Amino acid sequence: MPPHILERLAGGDNPALRDMARRTLTASSATRTHRRTLAVTTPSPAEDFVPKRTIYDAGRREELPGREVRTEGQDATGDTAVDQSYDWLGVTFDFFESAYRRDSIDGAGLPLLSTVHYGRDYANAFWDGRQMVYGDGDGTVFLGFTGPLDVTGHELTHGVTQYTANLDYYGQSGALNESVSDVFGSLIKQSHLGQTADQADWLIGQGLLGPDVNGVALRSMKEPGTAYDDPLLGKDPQPGHMDDYVETYRDNGGVHINSGIPNRAFYLAAAAIGGHAWEKAGRIWYDTLTGGGLSPEVDFAGFAAETVKTATRLYGADATETAAVKEAWAGVGVRA
Repeated sequence: MPPHILERLAGGDNPALRDMARRTLTASSATRTHRRTLAVTTPSPAEDFVPKRTIYDAGRREELPGREVRTEGQDATGDTAVDQSYDWLGVTFDFFESAYRRDSIDGAGLPLLSTVHYGRDYANAFWDGRQMVYGDGDGTVFLGFTGPLDVTGHELTHGVTQYTANLDYYGQSGALNESVSDVFGSLIKQSHLGQTADQADWLIGQGLLGPDVNGVALRSMKEPGTAYDDPLLGKDPQPGHMDDYVETYRDNGGVHINSGIPNRAFYLAAAAIGGHAWEKAGRIWYDTLTGGGLSPEVDFAGFAAETVKTATRLYGADATETAAVKEAWAGVGVRA
């Protein structure tokens, strides 16, 4: 959940929404700080590629992990949030295994833990460095955060980044951190639905906004800045080109806003290449993220250059795929 949405609600006239937003902001800020400072050790590869899921119920408290309610192989519970989380953890695990031969988030079979029903009207979902956590939303502006598959995919990809490039969560490297999560969140959804790049909606968080909110999602990778325009939430502020880059000290230097620029670059590359976006465009981004060539503080230009190097290595300097990547970054004003 972008902080700028919650900040707008926190300053609004509706007392219930104001309270919900302030509590969510406080909890979310503490979580991001914890995730940034968590030490990560290099794991040893596992021998199998089998998910190990455990779902907990926080009972609307803010204490983790909560009561264990479903473990790997057990039948559905009938609790929608529990069962959606269980299913989406499995879909995400299967995606990384089948597309990139990655064994869970850390590449070594990390057990997938998840807590649902976190907090009272908590309007967010997050990866805290060790597990997934989902709020139920307030039921009016925001619906349950276990619903959209790409939300789970987005947050678990923060874990993949944590165990690989470990991109600093500030400024352009932080915006890349957010963008990479959007990229793979969308690709996981596209793979699950069997969609090609031209069939996908390229929306992040579709289904989270309540029926009375004027918007379709939290972000649009295809057209940043068009996901919502609502009296309560304001207008989607994401830019899609460096000409509109937002200089700000808020939100760790605008990581949730300026991520629209690399998001659109990926969309442009995937659309130009065509077919299933996870197979070529996604492979280029995945290999760039996990290949060891990125510094934690890499900026947009540095990341773009690495994607061109990866495309060249995979497909050749004169390949259509490499040209598509170069043109995509040029299309958002980033020199690769």
